Amino acid sequence: MLHELMTIYLLFFRMGAVTFGGGYAMLPILRREIVENHHWVDEETILDYYALSQGLPGLIAVNVAVFLGYRQRRLPGAVAAALGVASPCILIISLIAVFLKNVQDNPYVQHALAGISVCVVALILDAVLSLWKKGVKDPLGMTICFSILALSLFTRISPILLVVTSALVGIAAKVRRPSEEETAV
Repeated sequence: MLHELMTIYLLFFRMGAVTFGGGYAMLPILRREIVENHHWVDEETILDYYALSQGLPGLIAVNVAVFLGYRQRRLPGAVAAALGVASPCILIISLIAVFLKNVQDNPYVQHALAGISVCVVALILDAVLSLWKKGVKDPLGMTICFSILALSLFTRISPILLVVTSALVGIAAKVRRPSEEETAV
C-alpha cells in the first residue's frame, strides 16, 4: 500500500511541478498520465471531476487530485494526491520568495515568465477544446454553454450561481427528456 501511495504522490508531484496556470492547464497532463498511461479512469470521469471541482471551494487542481487519489486508495490516496499536487507549488513559492527580490528585474526572468504565460494560454485552450468535445453533446448543451458564457462576460453574476444553475437545467432536461438509451429499451 505504501508503494501505491508513493506512486500517487509522485505522479501528482510531477504534474504539480509542471502545471503553470491552474487546474485547467493541468488537464492535458492529467489526460496523458491518468487516462492513457495509468488507465485509472476514462476521460469523461476526469471531466466530471473537473465539473464537480468548479463548484467546490479550493483549487481545482487539488480538488481533482483528491477525487482521483480517493478513487485509487480512498482517504490515504486522496491525501497523497493532494500533497503531491500542492508540494511543488509550496516549494516553488518558497524559493521565489527567497530569491525573487534579487532577480525580479532581470530581463531573462521577465522573458521566461512571458514565455510561461503563452504556454499557459495554449494549455488552457487545449483544456477548453477537450471540455467542449466531451461536454457539449447536443443543442441544449450548446445553449447552456453560450448562455453561461454571455452571462459571465456581460454580467456580474457569481460563477457559483452559474454552475449551480447549469446543473439544475441539465438535471431538469434529463428528467423531462429520457435519453436515447432509455427509449431504445
